Amino acid sequence: MDYSFLDFLTLIGAVGLFLYGMKVMSEGLQKVAGDRMRSILSAMTKNRFTGLFTGILITALIQSSSASTVMVVSFVNAGLMSLADSMAVIMGANVGTTATSWLITLFGFKVDISAFTLPLIGLSIPFLFANKSSYKSAAECFIGFAMLFMGLNFINANVPDLQSNPEVFGFLTEYTSMGFLSILIFLVVGCVMTMIIQSSSAAFAIILIMCSKGWIQFDIACAMVLGSNIGTTITPVIASLGGNTAAKKAALGHVMFNCFGTVWALILFYPFVAMNVEITKAAGLGDPHGLMSYLNNLQATDSTAYQLAVSGGGDAAMVAQMAHLQLAVSFGLSIFHTAFNVVNVLLMIWFTKYFVKIADFIIKPKHKDDDEFQLKYISSRMLNSGELNISQAQHEITVYAERVKRMFGMVKQLQRLDPDTEEFNALYSRIGKYEEISDRMEIEIANYLNRVVENRLSYESKMRIASMLTIVGEIESIADSCNRLAHTMVRQHEAKVTFHDTVEQNIDAMFRYISEAIDNLLVVIHSMDADNVDEKDLNNCYNKEREINNFRNTLRTDNIENINRKLYPYQEGIFYMDIICECEKLGDYIINVIDSVKSQLPAVAK
Repeated sequence: MDYSFLDFLTLIGAVGLFLYGMKVMSEGLQKVAGDRMRSILSAMTKNRFTGLFTGILITALIQSSSASTVMVVSFVNAGLMSLADSMAVIMGANVGTTATSWLITLFGFKVDISAFTLPLIGLSIPFLFANKSSYKSAAECFIGFAMLFMGLNFINANVPDLQSNPEVFGFLTEYTSMGFLSILIFLVVGCVMTMIIQSSSAAFAIILIMCSKGWIQFDIACAMVLGSNIGTTITPVIASLGGNTAAKKAALGHVMFNCFGTVWALILFYPFVAMNVEITKAAGLGDPHGLMSYLNNLQATDSTAYQLAVSGGGDAAMVAQMAHLQLAVSFGLSIFHTAFNVVNVLLMIWFTKYFVKIADFIIKPKHKDDDEFQLKYISSRMLNSGELNISQAQHEITVYAERVKRMFGMVKQLQRLDPDTEEFNALYSRIGKYEEISDRMEIEIANYLNRVVENRLSYESKMRIASMLTIVGEIESIADSCNRLAHTMVRQHEAKVTFHDTVEQNIDAMFRYISEAIDNLLVVIHSMDADNVDEKDLNNCYNKEREINNFRNTLRTDNIENINRKLYPYQEGIFYMDIICECEKLGDYIINVIDSVKSQLPAVAK
């Protein structure tokens, strides 16, 4: 039988269906439990052991170690967790990813799940049109689950037989009997294959099928599983390229953890494989080596029976024997995969601080001035985590608000400086630079949110993003007001206008009101970041806004009287009121942010 290019494309399509099914199932799970997962992730920095179990839980839930490690890299990039804590979560992710292998083992071979995939999709389809978003998300999850096993079934049917089609992978068959060198070669093959398809779960499925059909030995399959653990690190590495130094260190930590683990596993390879074989046999599941021995014996004694066995045919006894031996291989590989990751974690978790030191030594931080434009928490390459990307944007908004607060602090300082000094000119230029940075931050955050909303999100998350887009625009307006205040002060000094002491005191008082309003705003922004907005904090903001409005009205009335009484000239009154009214507008922008937060309060408040 010839293996054509069309057959190869069919295999690629089968892998694609498997990966797409996993993606749909993962996104459905994230939408069902998005907020709860954010709560879990926000609490996982307590210590390395809670981080470890969190990594296991999240990866088991979303069925993708690549997605969970990308999340970890993103959260390190965002400052949500330390580098040391991220190492523990990454270690947990490696254990959690074995859940997929057990899913495939338990359902992919023991039960003919393909018979239930289409009925499962049929049952799920009506829920896609339900009004409740959680029903839609659950339906997507089940459809993804069904597609995953449909893909697995197609992979099983289309992976080329190395025995019957030596021309396809003939170069590989030449390296299967070279002792330990074969182990190293197929470790590299497993690594490269996983890097290409960027899914250790899909790689494990292919390895499992190849081994269960007797095309590669159990030892070779174990080596490929070790290689897939290294290959899966490519996804977080790619994700970290657009992140900060901490994100790159977290990705490097993932690489080191898997590489160091593979080194000890290679040193103890044959005893470790033998131990897992004995565990499989002790569990009553048979000998994983038995399938290859059985097929080799058939090939040597009865070539017709051998062809029937590898094609899934033969009499009832042969089919039953093959099913039993394939089950032993399947469980043996899953036990090996799990045992390796569990033992690796138990060994490596005690060396977390050394991983951090090595990462710090290899990747040196780039010191940048705070006045340089740099998004701290989000990157265009960090869009692999669906709902959880919202946390990244939320943290960037917090930084944005804090930057604007510093900008207003500069405005207050500018008011006190002598306009004829170099310090005044330098500070005014710095305010202008901050305003430019603010414009760019608004665009970058808004673009990021627009890309996030293109993913499959729950209705609540879409509403949250709409609110965040409004908040970003209003924060930029606050920065514009700060810049206009500084420009008014420059025009005042160019006009040779000096403020009366009463005017100075009133401006200082208004600045104190605005500073308090910005402080209240930051309290709300931070609590929104933590999904814990307090109604009392919102009321404080509204009360401060009323105080600002009342104070502005009082000062405007007093200004007319002071000009009439010749306390200061009319021109001074114009600049004075320009500053006061601009401050009142700034307060309006602050309250617009609060209104946006309040509009989606049920989604974020406890």
